[in-house]
Amino acid sequence: MFHVKHAVLSLRPSKGYFTILPVLDETRVRQLLEPFGLVLSSTQADQILSYLHLLHRWSQKINLTAIRDPEECVTRHFGESLFIARHMELRGNLLDIGSGAGFPGLALKIAFPAISVTLLEPVAKKRAFLKEAARACGFGQVEVRGERLEELASATPAPGFDFATMRAVGNLAGLIPLAAQCLKLNGKLLLWLTQDQAAGLASIECGLTWSEPLPIPLSRAAEIWQGLKPGGLHSLCPQADGGTLA
Repeated sequence: MFHVKHAVLSLRPSKGYFTILPVLDETRVRQLLEPFGLVLSSTQADQILSYLHLLHRWSQKINLTAIRDPEECVTRHFGESLFIARHMELRGNLLDIGSGAGFPGLALKIAFPAISVTLLEPVAKKRAFLKEAARACGFGQVEVRGERLEELASATPAPGFDFATMRAVGNLAGLIPLAAQCLKLNGKLLLWLTQDQAAGLASIECGLTWSEPLPIPLSRAAEIWQGLKPGGLHSLCPQADGGTLA
């Protein structure tokens, strides 16, 4: 694993890009994630710092994130992604749709290292980043695929995931029914949405049963929505007090 335990990331403009300078350390990362109720092991803190370093280095060349401040990157990307670990345990296999820079799907490997993650990202340069981030953080059981969700949902045999995740994607009315097709019975779709985006969920025909949303700390409007694909008396994702981060 690539360790940057004691120093990572400050950004200063330089010829239209950003220069990486050491300012964040493990202690500061832990402080930034406290509002989310996340308690990190040393390994998890190292993985966040390694991921963060790579993200901002690659963002000098390709558009991975609009967030340039490293502290905001920790809270908005890692904090919001990993917050779900306070409320449930993820097991089995997970499909992350429109992965981009890997949030939430790849970041969730930090909290749930045993889960198998499939990252669906059509842009080749972003796929290259995701593969490098998985390698740098020492993640196993990560597959990066380039097809679109429509192609995956229509594949034979049909895919079956325990969880699917989406964050910062458009066309929810088109994507949510396709994501539901990719779930096993009792699987869950997890959506990171603003309240405005969530307002239209009830009108989307997808066969999912929605739970009350989880408000995300440090945000006035962001929520995590959980849609269950009914298939029996019990869900594959029992509620938990903290997952592996608390």
